[in-house]
Amino acid sequence: MRQASVRTWWGQRFMAALSGFTDSGRLQRGRAYSSDKRILEFQVSDGLVRATVRGNINPYFDVYEEPRYEISIQLVPFGAKAWAGATKKIGTNAGLVARLLMGELPDEIDAAFAGAKRQLLPVTSKDFKITECSCPDFANPCKHIAGVYYRLAREMDADPFLLFELRGMQRASLRAELAGTPLGLALASLVDEEPVSTGDATSLVARPEPTSESPDYRAFWLGARPLPGESPPMQHAAVPAILVKKGGDYPAFWNNDASFIETMEALYLQVRTKNKKQL
Repeated sequence: MRQASVRTWWGQRFMAALSGFTDSGRLQRGRAYSSDKRILEFQVSDGLVRATVRGNINPYFDVYEEPRYEISIQLVPFGAKAWAGATKKIGTNAGLVARLLMGELPDEIDAAFAGAKRQLLPVTSKDFKITECSCPDFANPCKHIAGVYYRLAREMDADPFLLFELRGMQRASLRAELAGTPLGLALASLVDEEPVSTGDATSLVARPEPTSESPDYRAFWLGARPLPGESPPMQHAAVPAILVKKGGDYPAFWNNDASFIETMEALYLQVRTKNKKQL
């Protein structure tokens, strides 16, 4: 089963920090434990990551039943003073707000914490408050913890706000802090945005609804008014593609390693070029 890769710069930087103080071979072995087949439960609550990971049956070590190991991971949370300064700076910086609105973590995000001498992403092992596993392996991280690291990095790929929660800022608190500034108010509405629920489709195609009015076939084929003799030249519309960009380079539904935004831009360009002569 192919393991999904960590694709965003913040997810990759998270794993790069781990490789700086973790045995590379052990970290790579842990990657095989990051799939849904291995991680039976995964949740983040109050900044604490908890997971249940399937182990291996090994008669050589008298393990005849499949073991289940409990893993706990927690980053060192920031204090209230550090968060107050950071959220104020984020809420008044249009660049930071715009990138976060599109589901991306800005490259300059650490500048918001510069006054408190903090970095949002971990750098050393001192950034981790808890890294525990119930398995008998004395090494830390064991392969089970390493597997949860990979899973956590992929979760951050899809949701950069998760990193704020891991550092001690709950979403409700973040929303309240950001709502104090005009720019932050727009971002605050996104933080607690509820997913749109969709019902089951009853048909693969839209079915027309019946009407009591008799159709005017002549008006349908000839039109109510004649078409103009000459049509004005068409201009290429400036398509901001807000809905495409809002999900970021790697939205939750996108499983490809290539950027979703770059893929859509290439598609738009191809369609526009292909039909240029017909316009």
